Amino acid sequence: MLEKVNLTKKMDKAEYKAKMPMLKVRLGELQRLCRVQNIPVIIVFEGFGASGKGLQIGKVIQSLDPRGFQVHAIKGETKEEEMHPFLWRFWTKTPERGRIAIFDGSWYRRVLIERFDKKAGKKEVTNAYQSICSFEKQLTDDGCVIIKLLLDIDQKEQKKRFEKLKKSKETAWRVSKGDFERNEKYGEYARMMEEMLQITDTEYAPWTIIEAMDRRFATIKIYAVIINALEERLEQLQKEKAKEKAAEAIAEISSGEASPREPNKPGTREKELQESVLAKTDLSLRLEKKQYEEELKKLQKRIKMLHGDIYRKRIPVVLCFEGWDAGGKGGAIKRLTKKMDPRGFVVNPTASPNDIEKAHHYLWRFWRAMPKDGHIAIFDRTWYGRVMVERIEGFCTKQEWQRAYKEINDMEKDLSDKGAIVLKFWMQIDKEEQERRFTARQEDPKKQWKITEEDWRNREKWDQYEEAVNEMLIRTSTEYAPWIVVEGNDKYYARIKILKSVVQAIEKHMKTENLKI
Repeated sequence: MLEKVNLTKKMDKAEYKAKMPMLKVRLGELQRLCRVQNIPVIIVFEGFGASGKGLQIGKVIQSLDPRGFQVHAIKGETKEEEMHPFLWRFWTKTPERGRIAIFDGSWYRRVLIERFDKKAGKKEVTNAYQSICSFEKQLTDDGCVIIKLLLDIDQKEQKKRFEKLKKSKETAWRVSKGDFERNEKYGEYARMMEEMLQITDTEYAPWTIIEAMDRRFATIKIYAVIINALEERLEQLQKEKAKEKAAEAIAEISSGEASPREPNKPGTREKELQESVLAKTDLSLRLEKKQYEEELKKLQKRIKMLHGDIYRKRIPVVLCFEGWDAGGKGGAIKRLTKKMDPRGFVVNPTASPNDIEKAHHYLWRFWRAMPKDGHIAIFDRTWYGRVMVERIEGFCTKQEWQRAYKEINDMEKDLSDKGAIVLKFWMQIDKEEQERRFTARQEDPKKQWKITEEDWRNREKWDQYEEAVNEMLIRTSTEYAPWIVVEGNDKYYARIKILKSVVQAIEKHMKTENLKI
């Protein structure tokens, strides 16, 4: 792609002055329309050093309402950022609906500068490409417009600009030793950039190469690309709304009437889903109180020791708890954390998303809560709400919850690639045991706060939830983030199984790490 770019393109001052006023007005209008339509926008500025990214960002924001955008200058990772998966610092900067995030440098730093400087090896680069494509797909599927601009200049022009910057005290700090090294090996760096373009130039997040030798030409082209992308998204949204209205009208006309069709024969995957994972759970498993207390004491002592080990070895741990209402999540988490150092873990109770959380991709709030290296994050209910509660209660579309399986698997893969231990527990009880626990809570003044009318209503949808849970377990139990179904009718048995599972997972991870060394 780069070798075919014509870097001789220029624009004279008169043409530039004639075009800019109209473009600036239009961009301001589009920002306001995107705000009204709740469209989030990400504009990425990448390219060769000294190609004018900062200058062009300054030109773009002159036309924008400063209350509606934020510029993120991306440099090397801070110590805090190094202790998280590499996309963590970008997920936390994704814009809420209706706002614009502008990135001066971006997640592509991993496959360009860090790769060139040999801070990212072949495996890290391969994983980064997979994560980047997944990241951009998730955001665009959620309605975000991603505009990626690569500013291109030749080796001679780059060196000339570096030397000019270096001569002035006010600008010398902007040029690093690494900048000159990449200029000296311009061809090598350009090949890395070419590979990046080939792998990540997608239909949902395409690259536009900006011929940046002439700054006036570059500015006009950047404005035109951004304006075109926003106009296309607004037009697409208009068509989608018209289509929805038409579908609603047709449904109203033909309500109650369904044309007969031949039922589809279930495929291998569908047959697998029809076999209930939960139905195979042996809920008769139990532990006597004496045995429970003995094992609990030993396991809590072991977890205390392991907690210190994972801190010293900087291993992050993510523990997820899902299950039926009154399934015993809270009691299990309490026993699990009893002997842990409270400075090294956080329990994240997940409720319905608030207005700020709703204004972002549904995974945003969970990415923000992911642990740094050496710490433990425990989630009392999780991102799996998308494929359970939100699916069944109609809080998201069928298309949204169906694609969530891959989105979730990709997120958990990012955590695993960073070295995290990821375990997911499903607390399984039967319907009769749940009713017994509900009744006991209602009769106990100290526990009445735990039971609500919504809990009783959810029991009426037991079969729907069971179907959703079975599908969730099958589609998202992976080698790097397995589901563990916990037989929960007996709380003693359930708690011990969870503690044992955590201990075994950490010990296994430790052995694997030691073998690598």
